Amino acid sequence: MAAGATATIEAARAAFDRRRAAWLAEDLDGYMACWIDDMVIDVPGRTITGKAAYRELAAGSFAWGRPVAFEFHHLAVDGDVVLADWTITVERRRDGETVVWRGMSACELRDDLIVWWREYYEDPVGLRDARR
Repeated sequence: MAAGATATIEAARAAFDRRRAAWLAEDLDGYMACWIDDMVIDVPGRTITGKAAYRELAAGSFAWGRPVAFEFHHLAVDGDVVLADWTITVERRRDGETVVWRGMSACELRDDLIVWWREYYEDPVGLRDARR
């Protein structure tokens, strides 16, 4: 998709499905292949810029929890921006406890890759505490 092009719901689903499949498989290379090199991700409390920095965060996430589910409840497209409502479930590796969080995100797709991602989720403090 060229800059300024409009994403389709089919392209959004395909991009999100690739990201979900790589995450569930704990395929760090496949997961990182979903993003452009100079990507930016905003999550509650921090902004990560660049694929190398995000790779480090994603590797830490895989070390902390085993992915169990990544469900997309709704996807909507507005130009080249995709809005999503989702739930993520992991099994915390240190004790096998299930950790679930629901959130919403907005991202830009370009050439079927994620350019930037901004997410909001329920109880960010509780999730941060669960990661300890």
